[in-house]
Amino acid sequence: MKRFNKKMAFSLCYAWVMVILALISICLIILDYAKMITLTDQPYSLIDNVVWVIFVSDYCIRLLFADNKRAFLKANIFDLLSIIPVSGLFTVFRISRITRLLRLLRIIRLVGMAGRLKHFLKVNGLIYYLYVSCALLIISACLYSFAEHTNLENALWWSITTATTVGYGDMTPKTGLGRIAAIVLMLVGIGFVGMLTSSITNFFTNQDQINLKKEIRSLHEENTQIMKKLTELQSMMKDDD
Repeated sequence: MKRFNKKMAFSLCYAWVMVILALISICLIILDYAKMITLTDQPYSLIDNVVWVIFVSDYCIRLLFADNKRAFLKANIFDLLSIIPVSGLFTVFRISRITRLLRLLRIIRLVGMAGRLKHFLKVNGLIYYLYVSCALLIISACLYSFAEHTNLENALWWSITTATTVGYGDMTPKTGLGRIAAIVLMLVGIGFVGMLTSSITNFFTNQDQINLKKEIRSLHEENTQIMKKLTELQSMMKDDD
């Protein structure tokens, strides 16, 4: 039981680390594509390279221990796309002026990272809950913007901080409609955290159950083979007698 709990805790930590790193990489690529930062400058280049090294190591280790390499490659195509280097690749080959190709690779890597996140969020229908949450964020932001007479950008900021239960207090609703939107967002934020924790726990519990069933099936097959050999030995002994 303790071994199961340790394995589950490790799996949860591993999943969270991979998701956080994927989000960091996605943010860096989007900001670079929007020309808000330059990915080849420090400290962005260092962060991107560290994330890339971790993803490459993770992919190589899982590929090394995979029973069926071909099936692993087919099932983890997004993981392969996510480890395409985008900052240091052209510097090595001294063709850093080919910016269009660089941007294309960044888009491909962005698709890979998004694929990793989508696979993670599909756990127990969590991705559909995320879609609903995003829709509620946008609707609440529009309601707040209309009720409080503020621009949509500030309303969206208020919507996100309220839903994540951060609530900086820099913006507060004064009207009844704005307060209703705030209540809905608070409930969504609390529900999302509970749903996320429950879904991740169920995912790894199901994975352990699947692995346990495979192990039991393997032991059953071995037991069947042993019984078959024992039967053959008994038959041979009877024939000798």
